[in-house]
Amino acid sequence: MASDSRGLRIGIQIVLGIIIVGLAYWLYVSITAPYERVERQREITERTRDRMELVRTALIQYERREDRFPGSLDSLVMWVKQDSFVQATRDSLFEEDFIADSLLFSPRSGERFEYVATDTGRIDIYYLKDPNSDDFIGSTNSNDVTMLNAASWE
Repeated sequence: MASDSRGLRIGIQIVLGIIIVGLAYWLYVSITAPYERVERQREITERTRDRMELVRTALIQYERREDRFPGSLDSLVMWVKQDSFVQATRDSLFEEDFIADSLLFSPRSGERFEYVATDTGRIDIYYLKDPNSDDFIGSTNSNDVTMLNAASWE
């Protein structure tokens, strides 16, 4: 009879040990999963903003050389690929593994950036927006010179 009681007690201890390990794992996952999700979102936001800054750099160079902003991002990409000055200074203007065709797309979703150039006011201005967030550079108001090249996150 004593051996039956001892066997039952060991069995209960094993079951409780398994339950404790299972609950510990569940607790670990419930703490780390939201943190990892936030870190992934932060990384995607940073990559998107970096890409938008590359577009801004290209737009500034285009405006300096052509005295206006391009009508579309497709025009900008063609110019980046063909302009001799940009090609000669490519490494100092852009990151090392820069691909001109990537300027069109948001790393967040793969969708094209929204772009509008306005030349009807006192100055030429543009508006570049990530379609899946509130991040933007520039303005649609051509009378607001303070927003030229200004990013919403800076």
